[in-house]
Amino acid sequence: MRPEERFHPISDDFRSPYARDRDRIIHSGSFRRLEYKTQVFLNSQGDFFRTRLTHSIEVSQIARSICSHLGLQESLAESIALAHDLGHTPFGHIGGDTLDECLKKRGFTHGFEHNFQSFRVVTLLEQRYKAFLGLNLTYATLEGILKHSYPYAKSFLPPSVSDVFDLGTHPSIEAMIVDRADEIAYISHDIDDGIASGLISFDTLRSSELIRTILDKVYEEGIREEEDEMFRYRFSSHLINHLVYSLLAYSRDKIDNSRVLASVLPSAQPIGIGFDPALETQIKKLKKTLHQELYQHKLIVRKMFAGKQAIIGLFNALSEEPKMLPHYYLEQCDRRNPHRVISDYIASMSDRYAMKLYNELYGRE
Repeated sequence: MRPEERFHPISDDFRSPYARDRDRIIHSGSFRRLEYKTQVFLNSQGDFFRTRLTHSIEVSQIARSICSHLGLQESLAESIALAHDLGHTPFGHIGGDTLDECLKKRGFTHGFEHNFQSFRVVTLLEQRYKAFLGLNLTYATLEGILKHSYPYAKSFLPPSVSDVFDLGTHPSIEAMIVDRADEIAYISHDIDDGIASGLISFDTLRSSELIRTILDKVYEEGIREEEDEMFRYRFSSHLINHLVYSLLAYSRDKIDNSRVLASVLPSAQPIGIGFDPALETQIKKLKKTLHQELYQHKLIVRKMFAGKQAIIGLFNALSEEPKMLPHYYLEQCDRRNPHRVISDYIASMSDRYAMKLYNELYGRE
């Protein structure tokens, strides 16, 4: 199958195939709900902090910029970036981990995994057309969503996936760029949100060589930490630019931009998109610091614990009494395993709706 082809017929359109994918994703209900799904800070904690929606937009912007400089398909990268988090549950990663535990306790050995859930959203769960399920995206976009993380052949993937997608090959160069753009985006905005929240400080992060390099760039502009919002803005800008230019310098001569390389490059072949080894080491050390100082901060852990209890409570309540499901999901219980249907319903919820329903069902309002 060619990268721009789809699995179901489609009418002629003035847009390119990948631009049409992008528009279908943007107009999906799953994309709109990302506005109220946690990145690090719960949506209820303030309007300033990033959500899954703003994160996806930032990833898309970075990926488009990189693809533009490398002569690649910007719309393909944009589509993959905007869809890569559609499968995330409420309450961030703890929500997905908790759903995984709930399903495995009931005999689902494959449990729940948010990257594959994103693929399921665009191929099964979004229903916009009478003739087929999903959004009918191009092969290259679907492959990029499915292969968002390496290795690509995972134990929880059903055989039907490997019948259609070659798990022994890399996705397109555009998809690989989205993976690194995702990393650049969350590092930069998690630091920004963490500093703004007061949970971490630049003093905490100075142990990182990468952070010290970026701070020096901000100081050279004559800006100091006392100029809080401006300092954070300039820091984020310099950090993103530093990582993007470093990626371009390292990757430019390692790629083939003559065509979309969906399912072409063997997965054993080294990925040509990345940073030089010294910078890769700096990034790994910085992520470890963020994990220890921000993601494991007691205030974040408390909020995530509350989200975990909500997920468990909703799963147990809906399993005990499926008639509380919306009509659409209740109908599916006759055709699919009810526990998987319940999992799909909970995964689709926003943070605030999940907490509201949990409080309602357990009389905690």
